[in-house]
Amino acid sequence: MTSEQTNPLAGTRLAFIGAGVMAESMIAGILKQGQAAPEQIIASHPRHERLEKLEKRFGIDIAPDNREAANGADLVFLTIKPQVLQTIMPQLAGHLQPEQVVISVLAGAPVEVLTRGLQHQAVARVMPNTPAQVGEGMSVWCTTPGVSAEQQARVRAALGALGRELWVEEEKYVDMATALSGTGPTYVFLMMEALIDAGVHMGFPRRIAEEIVLQTVSGSVAFARDSGKHMAELRNMVTSPGGTSAEAIYQMEKGGLRTVLSRAVYAAYQRTQTLAEKERSASSGA
Repeated sequence: MTSEQTNPLAGTRLAFIGAGVMAESMIAGILKQGQAAPEQIIASHPRHERLEKLEKRFGIDIAPDNREAANGADLVFLTIKPQVLQTIMPQLAGHLQPEQVVISVLAGAPVEVLTRGLQHQAVARVMPNTPAQVGEGMSVWCTTPGVSAEQQARVRAALGALGRELWVEEEKYVDMATALSGTGPTYVFLMMEALIDAGVHMGFPRRIAEEIVLQTVSGSVAFARDSGKHMAELRNMVTSPGGTSAEAIYQMEKGGLRTVLSRAVYAAYQRTQTLAEKERSASSGA
């Protein structure tokens, strides 16, 4: 078995256009898992001190110019802010080779905008989330028909360095994932914050309340994943008639928690659609 069969990123050159937190997380994960060596990775960024930091930490190559960074790379990651996309795409348009795959991690940037703006047909669109910074992310992604099975394997290996990944056949699911998993940590953190505040209100020191809530959430997730049971079944396992859990659930249902969460997720999804339409308009010059 060849190294390419065991490791799809063997001999693969990776370029990161934009060297922010997401790029740093991906580079750290890829190197930690031994999927690539530092000399296979290059990054560009407008701030030289940022590049120097990554060069010192990882030993990767750096480039002051985006076009220079992308030149010769097999995978070109767009790890930039959405507001600079329309500035970055013209810099790369006409300079990408057919065998290169561009991987966008930008929220609200549709594939059609990327292919048109980059003048390139091999594109992957990814929606990661912030737990990727500790290797526990959820990345939902799709590809254009111009991305081969071999190239998909490379993309999958790179995203696997961030945690779990899921390829979807239709781009609409990436938009949905933006609201569910991309924004998802926000919902979880808000609920955790509320639980901690409730603990403090009862009399716990904040530090102890934080420790209790963190482990409760972490343990609940691990239990849910390992059990394979429906969430309602898991909830019923700890809900005794007339007990404390039953009373707590009654108050949450009475307050409309389920409805509020559902509306929040759908509002985030609608916002994704609005952002996508803005990108389409900007890209077409409308």
